[in-house]
Amino acid sequence: MAISLSKGQKIDLTKTNPGLAKVVVGLGWDTNKYDGGADFDLDASVFCLNGAGKAQTESDFIFYNNPQNANGSVVHTGDNRTGAGDGDDEQIKVDLAAVPADIEKVSFCITIHEGAERNQNFGQVSNAFARIINEATGEELIRYDLGEDFSVETAIVVGELYRHSGEWKFSAVGSGYQDGLAGLIRDFGLSS
Repeated sequence: MAISLSKGQKIDLTKTNPGLAKVVVGLGWDTNKYDGGADFDLDASVFCLNGAGKAQTESDFIFYNNPQNANGSVVHTGDNRTGAGDGDDEQIKVDLAAVPADIEKVSFCITIHEGAERNQNFGQVSNAFARIINEATGEELIRYDLGEDFSVETAIVVGELYRHSGEWKFSAVGSGYQDGLAGLIRDFGLSS
């Protein structure tokens, strides 16, 4: 049975699951009916961050056009352009043991592709969630349902895996950005 988290909660991942080496982070969402005329395309992206909370190179930004980091320890499995259907809309595989030692956090984000241009925001998105699955067994370990507390945001930092005393933990962040992917790229130390 998965542990359900609320915004701001942190939980041990590897300490409470001995031997856990590879996880799948599943991100999902539904879009509400609206008459804006344009398709709604949400994208998962990942930033591998150092101790200062910054990405060190472009390869530390993983998304549909750069599907893995330099050593392949973080892999985006593909772009879902509609969000239709049940379950995960996009997934990221993380080999915890292989994440480079200088990476302290792996931050998972959802952005709305061309959200500002299409006049779309997370107020039009429902049932957004993140979950962590043990890749070896398929067991869901952690689930974080974001709730409906977003309105004008076009990007969300959903959560992050981070190292603490040699173990991996997960933090349910749930922090929104009004300036979309560009704001995330700026704040995580990459030029847009």
